[in-house]
Amino acid sequence: MFRKQECVAMLLAGGQGSRLYALTRRIAKPAVPYGGKYRIIDFPLSNCVNSGIETVGVLTQYQPLELNDYIGSGQPWDLDRMGAGVHVLPPYQRNKGADWYKGTANAIYQNIDFIERYDPEYVLVLSGDHIYKMDYSKMLAAHKEKGAACTIAVLDVPKEEASRFGILNTREDDSIYEFDEKPAVPKSTLASMGIYIFTWDKLRQYLIADEKNPASKNDFGKNVLPAMLDAGESMFAYRFEGYWKDVGTIDSLWEANLDLLNPKIQLDLADPDWKIYSRNPCMPPHYLAPGSEVQNSYIAEGGSISGKVEASVIFAGVTIEEGSEVVDSILMPGTVVRKGALVQYAILAENCDIGENAIVGESPEQCQDLTKWGVAVVASGVRVGAGARVQAKAMVEKDVEEQEEVGAHA
Repeated sequence: MFRKQECVAMLLAGGQGSRLYALTRRIAKPAVPYGGKYRIIDFPLSNCVNSGIETVGVLTQYQPLELNDYIGSGQPWDLDRMGAGVHVLPPYQRNKGADWYKGTANAIYQNIDFIERYDPEYVLVLSGDHIYKMDYSKMLAAHKEKGAACTIAVLDVPKEEASRFGILNTREDDSIYEFDEKPAVPKSTLASMGIYIFTWDKLRQYLIADEKNPASKNDFGKNVLPAMLDAGESMFAYRFEGYWKDVGTIDSLWEANLDLLNPKIQLDLADPDWKIYSRNPCMPPHYLAPGSEVQNSYIAEGGSISGKVEASVIFAGVTIEEGSEVVDSILMPGTVVRKGALVQYAILAENCDIGENAIVGESPEQCQDLTKWGVAVVASGVRVGAGARVQAKAMVEKDVEEQEEVGAHA
């Protein structure tokens, strides 16, 4: 028995996350750990439940196993509800087999039957790779007030960055008259956040028409939204003010983690009025050994710190041995940094083993050519041998032998 819902959320979580390289070789991008005790998908799921949205479809495709296990019944987000709740939706199984999701719009199209179960008036479409806190109920209220067919959440970005985004050009009442995908010369600085509210009857109509068009890429930004605009549908921008980060690249993921340590950035994850829920293992408190040093860092439960940690985010169950040093880095669950090792400007995925006296990453000051500098990344389960060196911007996906040096094209 399914309960009628005013608004159903559809969370697009099937992307390959190719720009995260080694971090997504075995897991979907929304399942990537973030902030010491979260995963990226915790943010849209928590926003939904905090906004009063009871039904969420999570559309998975690429490497879904860990993400599916993590979501489970939805209990950590209070989405394990009778007649509603969270549902994992892989590509639809037909008589001839499964059709991969061909694009963002096709992913929603393949799940029209799921949406229809709840007979909603509105559908909220979300991306699974953004870090932010947002009350969708306020956006929905604005959508209803203006009688819109589609409302698009926008963020005012610096003019020099606007060409990286889909830019909306609006009238004084925020009605949209033009949509430019990554324009060379932007006419405005209102960037689409990839968050849409549609009146369901309208969206259904355009999804069906888009699917019938053999020339379509079946994408919201490239096809469905321009088609609605060309047809003269009522479309409005909804202005968002607050922290929002697209964590689809190594640099942006690294920056978003370290933003949590910056007192000037307003992203309070401990706010009891807007809690970010997550599924975490039950572990004892972290341990700081005598002689250890920790400055401006986040240390999660179950960690054992005997070395020096500065400006870093340390996840659950991480061990940092005596004489080792971790600076400006992200260490994901279960990773070990052994005696005398130096990890700087790096992201270490889950269960890495950094050998004694190994060096991973470089500071910008050490790099003579800054065009060659970047965050070093070590993939999950990889062992870096004793005395080995991993250069800046390296992407390490296999074990590194003792004393071996690995460059940026590993």
